Amino acid sequence: MDHPATWQAPPAAAAPPRRARGRALAWLAGLLLVPPTAVVACRAADTDGITPVIQLLAFLPWLLAPAGLALLLALLGRRPLPAAWAVTVLAVTGWYARPYDSGLADRPPGPVVARVDVLTSNVQYGRATGELIETVRRERPGIVFAQECPSACVAALARELPRADYPYRIAAGGAGAAGSALLSRYPLEPAGSLDSALAMPAATADVEGTAVRLQLAHPLPPVPSVIGDWRRELGALAAWAAAHREGPALIAGDFNATGDHAAFRRILDRGRLRDAAALAGAGRTPSWPARLPRPLGAQIDHVLVGEAFSVRSARFLDLPGTDHRALLVSLELHAAR
Repeated sequence: MDHPATWQAPPAAAAPPRRARGRALAWLAGLLLVPPTAVVACRAADTDGITPVIQLLAFLPWLLAPAGLALLLALLGRRPLPAAWAVTVLAVTGWYARPYDSGLADRPPGPVVARVDVLTSNVQYGRATGELIETVRRERPGIVFAQECPSACVAALARELPRADYPYRIAAGGAGAAGSALLSRYPLEPAGSLDSALAMPAATADVEGTAVRLQLAHPLPPVPSVIGDWRRELGALAAWAAAHREGPALIAGDFNATGDHAAFRRILDRGRLRDAAALAGAGRTPSWPARLPRPLGAQIDHVLVGEAFSVRSARFLDLPGTDHRALLVSLELHAAR
């Protein structure tokens, strides 16, 4: 007797083999590790490399995120070699992501001859001029470095800040982002300007009888089309630092570079300079872009000081209207040995 045929459902689709899944996770982990590997390799080799490594160096600490995700994927895929690669990248990135300085500052041996507060601010085409004026009135720094301060910005500073408070002023560049200004309570002697697309004037300040060399910093940003000019202008700042390393010197402004850029570290090394924010324990505080919440961003605004200075404090200030945070540092100038 014939039995009626029975219908059987087709077997369920088999799950992907473990080996194929592990291989896919390993490939994904490898792709995530390529950018941080290239960046930390250049950092370790003391070079800035090429685009996009130059730009990624500004955000080196945040490369811990893709490296960490790559480690997780490698572990899920049970792939020891990608996992070891990820651990190595995490360790090297973490080493370089430490604050640039522990906050310990060697006090110069001479006595303190003056306390000097220095403010630097990129006012973004002059848009934050009013906020800068309010900050200067409130904080009363001894020396002000203003970048992207065009003619209208210079005129507003002259009109709103009394000559009695800031009798010594230098303006350069004129229009748009090229404009720069130096304001000082101390006598200033102009000392020319570096050859750069954006004005970088220099001066000598008489601080309680001590000649202090001042240099405003504002090299071009490292966008791919002007990388060569970015390197050249940071190199010009390094040459200026080397030429003035024997006396009290100070460079402040928007460097468009962080302590993870080799071109920036050469300025420190050749001039025997130190980053004031780092000495004050704020070496990784972001200054750009200001619209991002902390701790996101990169610190590209700096005050660099020579061996005649010790650092009392450093504060980053929010100025509405600009994409940069201003930096206010309190310094002590010491007499020579």
